[in-house]
Amino acid sequence: MDAFKLLTRSTKLKTTAASNRLPSAGKAANPQLFRSAQEDHDSRKRKRDEDYEDVGQESDNDFDATQLALFGTKPTASAKDTSSKESKKSKKAKSKQRSSTEIAGDESNSDREEPVTEMEESERRSIMKTHKIKISDLRDLEEIQAGKTGEDSDKKKQKKKKKRKEPVLSKKKQKEARRLYPEPLTSFQDLHKKYRISKRLAANITEQGFSMPTEVQMGSLPLLLGNSSASKESSTPKQDVDLLVVAPTGSGKTLAFLIPLINDTVQYHHDHPGQREIHSVVVAPTKELVGQIVNEGRKLAVGTGVKITAMKKGMRVVDSIGGDDEEEDLPDEENSSNSGSESESVDEKDAASKSKDKTANTTVTKSDILVTTPLALVNALSGKKKKGVSPMPSVQRLVLDEADVLLDPLFREQTSGVWNACTNPQLRISLWSATMGSNIEELTKTTIKERHESLAVDAVSTTPLLRVVIGLKDSAVPNIKHKLVYAATEQGKLLGLRQLLRPTAAIAPNEARLRPPFLVFTQTIPRAVALHSELLYDIPPEAGGSSRIAVLHSDLSETRRSDIMKGFRKGEIWIIITTDLLARGVDFRGINGVVNYDIPTSSAAYVHRVGRTGRAGREGGVAVTFYTKEDIPYVKSIANLIHTSEKLQGGTDEKSVQKWLLDALPDLSKKDKQELKRHGVKARAASAKLRSDGKEVRKSRISTKSGYDRKMENKKKSTISASLKRSQVPATAAPENGGDWEGIEE
Repeated sequence: MDAFKLLTRSTKLKTTAASNRLPSAGKAANPQLFRSAQEDHDSRKRKRDEDYEDVGQESDNDFDATQLALFGTKPTASAKDTSSKESKKSKKAKSKQRSSTEIAGDESNSDREEPVTEMEESERRSIMKTHKIKISDLRDLEEIQAGKTGEDSDKKKQKKKKKRKEPVLSKKKQKEARRLYPEPLTSFQDLHKKYRISKRLAANITEQGFSMPTEVQMGSLPLLLGNSSASKESSTPKQDVDLLVVAPTGSGKTLAFLIPLINDTVQYHHDHPGQREIHSVVVAPTKELVGQIVNEGRKLAVGTGVKITAMKKGMRVVDSIGGDDEEEDLPDEENSSNSGSESESVDEKDAASKSKDKTANTTVTKSDILVTTPLALVNALSGKKKKGVSPMPSVQRLVLDEADVLLDPLFREQTSGVWNACTNPQLRISLWSATMGSNIEELTKTTIKERHESLAVDAVSTTPLLRVVIGLKDSAVPNIKHKLVYAATEQGKLLGLRQLLRPTAAIAPNEARLRPPFLVFTQTIPRAVALHSELLYDIPPEAGGSSRIAVLHSDLSETRRSDIMKGFRKGEIWIIITTDLLARGVDFRGINGVVNYDIPTSSAAYVHRVGRTGRAGREGGVAVTFYTKEDIPYVKSIANLIHTSEKLQGGTDEKSVQKWLLDALPDLSKKDKQELKRHGVKARAASAKLRSDGKEVRKSRISTKSGYDRKMENKKKSTISASLKRSQVPATAAPENGGDWEGIEE
């Protein structure tokens, strides 16, 4: 038996290390969500080694294992000296070999190309199956079969096929016919070797610490970059493709679409020196997500000459807006020749010309990649919707991040305006989200077809629309702990949240424990503000007090929102109470938990909310969802999603959603689902406070005050109002005979 294990058995190293570790702290050694059994075994082994090192062992790379031989003979000094001398000699020899090979490689790097070997189909299939990567062609089966048989086909085979009637394929065979197995990206080092991306871009990727690609990067980057060095029989498509990507939250989608955009821009600058115009447009639903994409893109574009810009107010993106004439830009007073004297009209014209010169002096942005919200870009292209949307013929790449929201009826008109403004026939579009329904796929296919017809694009030159799905479609990240808590009433939810904030010894060790930082989601802005005022003094002054908690919503100014985000990232703010504004795309790497104080309006909203934790392969935090008696009809879709996610996790831990609960919860009709998605729970909607029925308002109120306290407060208020009314009535003179008071005369 190992003596070290025997002597350290009573010290409980693992428990102390595990108790001090935060769920989402640090950086994951392997950012991939789905790994093989061997990779899981290796990662667990590394974790055990790290636990022992964290407790008290010195983390030294030159640590000698013989030091642990407590009951063995220690090596002599001469043996140590000889071993150290030999190691020094070997290190010097290795360094000499390394330096000589590096110099030789630098000299012949420009002329020599390393041979590129391709994976066999069986190896590609096994890798994609292990990492749960599914790539499908969304074109019609006739187009796919025509493309497959048109390359190498004999006349005899064609004649036989014409004579025979083509059988109707089953759904399973149709899926298999659509499946593609291109070569996945197994290492970021292959980006320069196989796909010939910019050297500087490849160096930036390495400097940022990206060594192992995630599943979405393994599947999408080869499709977007194309294997330029592959042979004619390469499995990776050489042609450009339109892409539709469905991958879990925190799986690296931003990096997956930024690398091809920057690389394409570098290639464009090389082919067209001296020209700088908007080459790519990235559309995101919120300003917070726009800022995050710009920050990540600028890190990757250092030294490449690629300029990435966030859309701001007053920015010009085209030379002219809707073909405006000079007279139309002048004020209305200038067009009336009878208003005022001649000198006044001249002064007005001078002022108008100066203002127009100012707008003209704001030159068109010299950006290569523009990141924007749909409304901001539509307003810039249409002059705040005064004219038609001006075209952007230079744009060749369009990326829709969180595409299911951008193509939702709320944003669809604005997104379609941006899409239609990109009139370049070579436009390639990619849509990215963690949740994407079949209606989005159909809408994308019809929009692409209509666009090709309007631009008169040949059917031969059209590109295929491919779909990449990672894991189970529309499912939560598998490394999050889910808790579904019945709180009965609004006061019960507030009490449950306070218990999570201040866990006591009475709570079982397996129960959910929240540790800052974390996010709290509510249904409406008034409820977020009310909850913030309730929890404002729950954090003691010794820990920072009210400065540790903040509320963030769309009614705040842009500077205030950015200040809160900065404070949260720095660790100055521990808790943010917010609406669905922060539910999508925003990356907070150290979040330890998410609280759904109000139940999400859809299963997709739940996936995005809880996806703020457990990002980039980190150990996920806790996702707690409270529901009351009024929420019971809307819980089943979320309970099913939690059940599916826990199935994907595996393990023998106690499940948070039992089968009896799934069977007992009522089903929701399609109409009710749509109403819930549009308006949320009606009792908590913003319009609920305008109702005459006071019961609904009282039910949805966020407050800790008991009914007795409210009763006493109402009595006090009524007494004060009655005394004010009496003071406003003129007092009558007292009777002279000293008799009894007979009341106020009318």
